[in-house]
Amino acid sequence: MAKETNTATIEREENKRPVSSEAKTSATSDTKKFSRPSRPAFRKRRPMKEREQSEFDQKVIDIRRVTRVIAGGRRFSLSVAVVVGDRKGRVGVGLGKATDTQLAIAKATRKAKKNLLIVPLTETKSIAHEVEASYCASKVFIRPTKGTSLVAGSALRNVLELAGVKGVSAKILSRSKNKLNIAHAAIKALGKLS
Repeated sequence: MAKETNTATIEREENKRPVSSEAKTSATSDTKKFSRPSRPAFRKRRPMKEREQSEFDQKVIDIRRVTRVIAGGRRFSLSVAVVVGDRKGRVGVGLGKATDTQLAIAKATRKAKKNLLIVPLTETKSIAHEVEASYCASKVFIRPTKGTSLVAGSALRNVLELAGVKGVSAKILSRSKNKLNIAHAAIKALGKLS
């Protein structure tokens, strides 16, 4: 018991000894070196930029996976057909190819916006007269009708919708089911309008 008390008193006495001024400065300088600067309680966030909504609507009409055989094996890529329009008389078709879906859609949209067609619409948002056009193996026929909305199918409907055409009856006359060719044929037919 006496030995334990002796060691305890020795420790207390060491703690009570006066510390030299040099030792004090060295201890405080060490803590200053490694202390972190004070931060504010909350971080100020930069205001997020709102995405400007494009005046154009877009519709993906066809996605095809294309395979290319090379020496090491097969290489896959995507071919995407997109129709772009503002529903006020402007419409375009574009084709984009890339290994990623989003990249291919972005390319197709850019190409479609470059090749926009301005469709001359009547006051009722219809067309003035009937038109017919063919592109590759696809053939389309469009005629104005009274008292009906848009009557069309496949990619032809998408093109007419995004062009803002109403009161029209359209028909695909060919046996071709290629949506890209049908869309191009529709653009060609709308281009014949006077």
